[in-house]
Amino acid sequence: ARTLGRQPEQVLSLCAFLSLTHARAEPIRYSVAEEGESGSVVANVAEDAGLSPAQLSARGARLLSEDGRQHFRLDRASGRLVVGERLDREELCGQSATCTLPFELLLSNPVQFFRVEVAVEDINDHVPAFPEERVNLKILERSDPGSRIPLEGALDLDIGSNSIQSYSISPENEFFSVDFGKPRDSDQYVELVLEKPLDREEQAEVDFTLIAVDGGSPPRSGTIQIHIVVLDVNDNAPVFVQDRYIAQVLENVPEGSVVLRVIATDRDAGANGDISYQFSQAGGQSHSAFVIDPTSGEIKLTKPLDFEAAENYELRVRATDGGGLSAICKVLVEVVDANDNAPELVVSSFNSPLPENVLPGTVVALFTVRDRDAGANGKISCALEDQLSFSLRPAYKNYFELVTVSTLDREETARYILTVTAADAGSPPLTTTQTFTVDISDVNDNAPVFNQTSYTMYVRENNVPTVLVGTITATDVDVGPNAKVTYSLVPAHPTEQPPCISVNSENGDVFVLRPLDYEQVRQIKVLVRASDAGSPPLSVNVTVHISVVDENDNSPLVLYPSQDSSPPSSELVPTSAEAGYLITKVVAVDADSGQNSWLSYHLLRATDPGLFAVGAQSGEVRLRRPVTERDTVKQKLVVLVRDNGRPPLSATAVLSALMLSDFSDVRLPQSSLATEDENSSLTTYLIISLVFVSLLFVVSTATFIARKLCKRKELKDGHVLYGASNLQSSLADAAAAGTLPHAYCYEISLTKGSGNSEFKFLKPILPSLPPQLTNPTKKQPNKRNQSFFTAKLHVSAFRNSHF
Repeated sequence: ARTLGRQPEQVLSLCAFLSLTHARAEPIRYSVAEEGESGSVVANVAEDAGLSPAQLSARGARLLSEDGRQHFRLDRASGRLVVGERLDREELCGQSATCTLPFELLLSNPVQFFRVEVAVEDINDHVPAFPEERVNLKILERSDPGSRIPLEGALDLDIGSNSIQSYSISPENEFFSVDFGKPRDSDQYVELVLEKPLDREEQAEVDFTLIAVDGGSPPRSGTIQIHIVVLDVNDNAPVFVQDRYIAQVLENVPEGSVVLRVIATDRDAGANGDISYQFSQAGGQSHSAFVIDPTSGEIKLTKPLDFEAAENYELRVRATDGGGLSAICKVLVEVVDANDNAPELVVSSFNSPLPENVLPGTVVALFTVRDRDAGANGKISCALEDQLSFSLRPAYKNYFELVTVSTLDREETARYILTVTAADAGSPPLTTTQTFTVDISDVNDNAPVFNQTSYTMYVRENNVPTVLVGTITATDVDVGPNAKVTYSLVPAHPTEQPPCISVNSENGDVFVLRPLDYEQVRQIKVLVRASDAGSPPLSVNVTVHISVVDENDNSPLVLYPSQDSSPPSSELVPTSAEAGYLITKVVAVDADSGQNSWLSYHLLRATDPGLFAVGAQSGEVRLRRPVTERDTVKQKLVVLVRDNGRPPLSATAVLSALMLSDFSDVRLPQSSLATEDENSSLTTYLIISLVFVSLLFVVSTATFIARKLCKRKELKDGHVLYGASNLQSSLADAAAAGTLPHAYCYEISLTKGSGNSEFKFLKPILPSLPPQLTNPTKKQPNKRNQSFFTAKLHVSAFRNSHF
């Protein structure tokens, strides 16, 4: 189908060819030998078809085959049929007896065809080949003559006379011959025929070559190596080395121990010489205590032997070879008595737990011992291992008692592991151990014990109510209810109980129930009792000290100078005093303690801060520099007294100092005080005026800005209020003649003592007035009697006529 698909014109020609009725009935037959060279002439097909070479060319002659393969070609010029490709009959037809290649000779105009058949003749081009190079065969040494051994024959792809015609043996031997033939099913067979019986003892192996020869000319042959192994015949029975075996075994030998080994030999080889061992049931005695290894002949124990049950065993062992021949021997096993029974200890009674207050001599356990052995092996002795609180004593015959010999203390040892060993007098002796676990029950014989001899706890003053300040802990070495500890306060008097302390009865937490004040209560001492739940209960007391920790809750108190006097007292300082001159000393105290009461002194404010210095630790007020004529007569100081708490608290001390050249003038302080009051009133008025002017300025500025914004909005909306010329002229007029076109100068002269009435509200902003505000050409009055304060305010009017 694939060939027809590739050549459409051949399909059309073939259809035409099949439709013709004038086709030639008899094919033209030829024969050709295989393996012919391409181009070899088969025959002149034009002559055989009654055509001339010119007709072949004119009528478009060509060859067509059913499978599409062009095994032959047509030479149109000569009309000869030649080989188109190498012909292999075995490839084309396999083992078929005949090999014919049919095809058609097709003439196109007019359409005519001739059937041609070419028979491919076989040539001897293949060598006989066996499937293996060597074959191993086995045969019994006593096989009968004429026995046949089938073999795999050789294969020759050629047929007819070129196929295998004969087999032979090389070198020839007296034991085997070869038979070759074809039975009725037409399959070849090859058999070795035994001509003479084999003897393995004389010759155990036979080797020869089998040759297969075909009938070609010249003939070809193939070979295979034959290896014959002569198998032994079981003609010898096993033989034991000894007819009777005797073994002695201790009765305490463990399971799996080897009792003895029986040995039998066989002269045969292979399977006939392989011997297996098993017990023979002759005699009817059970062999359940023994097992024999079928290969080695070892007899082993399956369970320990018991001399008291059986003193000896008689066994029979059979040895059998691979051919079924056997032999029997006898085995006698004697059991040797041994001390194989350990003493037995049987407990009759046992008391546990024991109260720790039992009396010495109390019976804990009663037990008996026995041994199945007799004589010395059955004599038993008992011992208690390494124990001082208990001992063993004989009771009756083989009975023993385990008793206490001293008082017991559960807190020291809560459990005793007692080991009793029973040993017989055998050689070697056998022993048995019995363990008694004796638990000691608790008795309330121990009072609770605090983990400290006394407790010290701390609480800050001003604490919150019911604050936890600590925990007391007591333990009791007893167990159960005897170890359950509860806590309670012991009142100082039978009818009194501390009102501000509470103790949790379960866990010993100590609470302070109300706030405490360190300045009133420094320490509280209470007595706490710990009691167990035993019957009767035992208790113990402990002292608990609760110390109140100070907090910085008190401000310093100024003792000197006294701050209650009005007006405050003044310190007199001579104008001739030098730097370091002690003016006074500020004395203060703090009700707190510790670092909360550590005070420091600082100069907070002063009329002239550079004139004074305050000792940070001592509170001494001294001159920092000498007094000059410019210094104000009346000096006021504020000293800050601050403690070291967190956060710190403070107080202030106000004091005055008078700078005098003569201490005899005592009226000066009174006049100074009056002047100071007048200056204070004037200062108040000035402050009110300045605030009013500032408010007026702020309101005017806001009005101006709002008006400007309104005008800008009107300009955006397209409403022109004035032209450019009008705007410029208005600005010019405003600049030339405003509401306040000139600067005004105000000069204020204050009378004597006004130095203390300067504008103090400007101090934080203007620590000192600039020198241009003071008239330098004007002569200064006496600074001790009078001070002048001059201020010039320059106010520039807004150039806008709407201000």
